[in-house]
Order: sequence, then structure tokens, then C-alpha cells
Amino acid sequence: MELGYAVAGLVVGFIVGLTGVGGGSLMTPILLWFGINPATAVGTDLLYAALTKAGGVFVHHRQKHVDWKLTGWLAAGSVPASLVTLYVLSQLHLSGNVLNAIFKLVLGIALLLTALSILLKPWLMKVIGRRVGNLDPNPQPHILPTILIGVSLGVLVTLSSIGAGALGTLALFLLYPALPTTRLVGTEIAHAVPLTLVAGLGHASLGNLDYMLLINLLVGSLPGIWLGSKLTRRLAEAWLRPALAVMLAVVGAKLVF
Repeated sequence: MELGYAVAGLVVGFIVGLTGVGGGSLMTPILLWFGINPATAVGTDLLYAALTKAGGVFVHHRQKHVDWKLTGWLAAGSVPASLVTLYVLSQLHLSGNVLNAIFKLVLGIALLLTALSILLKPWLMKVIGRRVGNLDPNPQPHILPTILIGVSLGVLVTLSSIGAGALGTLALFLLYPALPTTRLVGTEIAHAVPLTLVAGLGHASLGNLDYMLLINLLVGSLPGIWLGSKLTRRLAEAWLRPALAVMLAVVGAKLVF
């Protein structure tokens, strides 16, 4: 077992359990820092995300925190978009250097958007929350906008492994402001599992997956998530989320520029 990868999984799992910040936005840059090529980092992280979030779906479902209608409409956009993106990648027959350059660019953009969403989300929830009033907390789906959100997430996640968490929940909140936060999070986690699974398996078929790396990450992350979830989030919210946002912004800017 590669100890460094297991430790990386432990740290990322702990932060995810502590703050709820998406693992992809942390794990993929760490894998690049380890020298993993961008295509393999994205493909491996996608299956890592699918496996680590699968247990969360069961927990959120038991607590009735998943809006399955919204999950279905999101997946109706994201899963086909992911498959189309994977098909296009397979047909372009790009060289490894060009493919890695594309992944790095999209990854950088996704990191910048994720950092912005982490910083803006508390403020937006506070401002928009005042105007929610008596809106129905169980709204009927806005089908076309929800599918379009899914399409956007499908393309972005497939090319970067990032976006299903922070960006997905923010987009849902803007479209359904009266939906309770617990259901926003539960719904997006439920949607992320099929999306990351399909995208991850697609990348595996393209050769963009390191199975031993995946196992090492899981060995560390599963106890990390458990440990982080056991600690109070109040100790971290005031400083950790902004610090993570700044870090992601710096890494994203470096990849883009």
C-alpha cells in the first residue's frame, strides 16, 4: 500500500466529513501534486467519489433528505451528457498531451467556480432565505431548468471530476430556494452517485483509471469521513471553508493561467 495516497485519502475524507466540502475539488489537485497525470486523476477520482458517496445516499434516504423527483430529473440531464462527453473524447483520438491539457484547463475552471460557490453560498442563502416567505418546501420540479443543470454538471464533472457537490447544491438552491438545506445536500449526493459512477466507468474504459490508487485512497478516506463526521462542524465553519475556497482558487488559477 502506498502510504502517501492513503494519508491523502484520510485527510480529504476528514475534511469532507467535517465541512461537507466536495472530495473531488480536494482530491484531484492532490493527485496532480503527487504527479498523477490529469486524465488518470480525473477518472480515478470519479469512481472514488461514487464509492464514498454511495453510503451517504442510504443515510440521507433513511432520514428522508432526498427528493427523488429532482434527483431523477437531474440524472436525466447529467447521465446522457456524461455519456456523450465520453463518446466525443473516445472519437477525437487526441494525444495524451492534448487530452491532459484539456483536463487541466477544465479542472482549473471548475476549481475557480467551486471556490466562488463556497464563498458565496452562505451569503446567498442568507439573502435569498429572507425572501422565501411561505414558499412550498416541497416544490414541483421545474423540469427543463433542472435537466439543463444536470446537463451542465454532467459535462463539467466528466471532464474534471468536480462540480457535483458545491456547484450542484448551489444551482439547486437558486432554483428551489425554499427546499431545506438537508434536502438540497441529500438530493445532490443522491444525484452525484450515478453521475460519477457512469463517468468513472467511462473513464475506466478509456484507460484513465488506476485501480491500486483507488484502493489506497479508499483505505484512508473511509475512516477519515467517519472521524470528521463525528466532530462538530462549528469548530471549522468560520475559518476552514473560506481557507479551502482560497486554496482552491489559487490552484484553479494556476491551472488555467
